[in-house]
Amino acid sequence: MMAPGLLFFVVFHYFPIWEAKIAFEQVRIIPPNIWVGLKHFQTLFASPIFWQVFANTLIISGMKLAFVFPVPIIVALLLNEVRGGSLRKFIQSAIYLPHFLSWVVIAGVFIAVLSPSDGAVNNILGMAGMAPRSFMTETGSIRWVLVFSEIWRSAGWDSLLYLAAIIAIDQQLYDAAEIDGANRWQKIRDITIPGIVPTIATIFILNAGMFLSADLNQVINFSNDAVRSQIDIIDSYVYRIGLLTGEYSMATAAGLFKAILGMLMLIGAHFVSKRLTGKGVW
Repeated sequence: MMAPGLLFFVVFHYFPIWEAKIAFEQVRIIPPNIWVGLKHFQTLFASPIFWQVFANTLIISGMKLAFVFPVPIIVALLLNEVRGGSLRKFIQSAIYLPHFLSWVVIAGVFIAVLSPSDGAVNNILGMAGMAPRSFMTETGSIRWVLVFSEIWRSAGWDSLLYLAAIIAIDQQLYDAAEIDGANRWQKIRDITIPGIVPTIATIFILNAGMFLSADLNQVINFSNDAVRSQIDIIDSYVYRIGLLTGEYSMATAAGLFKAILGMLMLIGAHFVSKRLTGKGVW
């Protein structure tokens, strides 16, 4: 039963580690490749386009970390306070559903909802006396569209981990707090949140390792010529120069640069979390 999963990681995660050596080679149609050392990295770092892409990645990933990461925690805390079984199941089903939709479908939903001519959002703005806006083609709003679409898609599903951590908290702590006269907010503040801090720390560390992966599928489906300069990230840059133009060595160099930074951020987040909460990956 584990074989398909293990095969996936071997083919798409472990095997590419060895092939990352082409970042230091000039790929030839007929082997062997020519060793060129750091030539591709020098070309990459001398390119203003790459640094613009790098800045976009940092900005989008930073926005998602700041505004998307806390939402599942809040959702889990709120769901835990819903006492009605039927109501809770309905809410959970409704907020989990978007996770199973592809970014193609989600992009279509947001294009329709944000349409400047007949979209629901602009209809509401019109009722409020405001001029319609083309959110999907405005450079000032497209990054926020990415953030809100990510929240809509992932907040419900990601809250499952925090809900599981909340359920694992000893119920006797709540009973003792209730005897002492604690209200709901005090129980959340003094029992629930401290109880899920290890889970929050672990997920934060893992997210730090994936910080520079700003979701290629989302960016590709929300991208258009008007806003591409604002949401062109490292992964889309690697996809473009690697698969579309055939510059495999340059694409590998960019991907390796991102992977090394991600590893350093993962280790850094581990030690920061260890210092602040006493919890880390190891």
